[in-house]
Amino acid sequence: MELLGFLVDFILHVDKHLETFVANYGTWVYALLFLIIFVETGVVVMPFLPGDSLLFVVGAMCGVGLMSYPLSVGLLLAAAVLGNQSNYTIGRYFGPRVFQWEDSRYFNRKAFDRAHAFYEQYGGITIVAARFMPFLRTFAPFVAGVARMTRRKFSFYDVTGGALWVGGIVTAGYFFGSVPFVKAHLDKIIWAMILVPGLVVLWGAWKGRTKAARA
Repeated sequence: MELLGFLVDFILHVDKHLETFVANYGTWVYALLFLIIFVETGVVVMPFLPGDSLLFVVGAMCGVGLMSYPLSVGLLLAAAVLGNQSNYTIGRYFGPRVFQWEDSRYFNRKAFDRAHAFYEQYGGITIVAARFMPFLRTFAPFVAGVARMTRRKFSFYDVTGGALWVGGIVTAGYFFGSVPFVKAHLDKIIWAMILVPGLVVLWGAWKGRTKAARA
C-alpha cells in the first residue's frame, strides 16, 4: 500500500518530485527519466508509469532553464523508441512460446490471423496513436510482436510515433508549462492527460464490441 501511495503521489506531483531530484542529484535526472520512459514503453507489465505528464513537466522544467531541451528530447526519444523495440521483441519471441501455437488450448489460430491481418493493414496508425494513450501504448508494441508485424514496418512507425509523442508533449510543456493557469491547475491537467485518453480507448472498445455483436 505504501508503494501504491508513493506512485499515486509521484504521478500527481511529478513536477515537485522532479524539481527535488534535480536539486539533489543534478544531471542524474536524465538517467532517471530515460529509465522511466524505457520501462513504461518496454515492459508490458508496467503500464501505469506517468509518461504523458512526465514529458510535459520535463518540457516545463526546460522552459525555466532547469534542464536542457535538446538533451531531454533526444534522450527521451531514444528511450521511447528502444522501449517499444524491446516490447515488440518480447511479444515476437515469447508470444508463440507462451501460446505453444496449435498445441495449446490458449491459442486461437483465427484470432491470431485476424490480429496479424489487422497489424499489417492498420498497425502503423495503431502504433503512432497508441503513443498518446496511457496503458495502450504499453501493450500495442507487444501485440504487434505477437501478431508478427514486420520489424521494418514497426520500426518506421515506432520512430514516427515516438518523435511526435516526445517532441510534441515536451515542446508543449516548454511553452505552456510556466503559464500561471497551467501551474495552478497542473494536478487537474495531469488527471485529464490520464483519464481522457483512457475514456477514448474504452469508448472505442465498447463501440467495436457493439458493432461486432450486431454483425
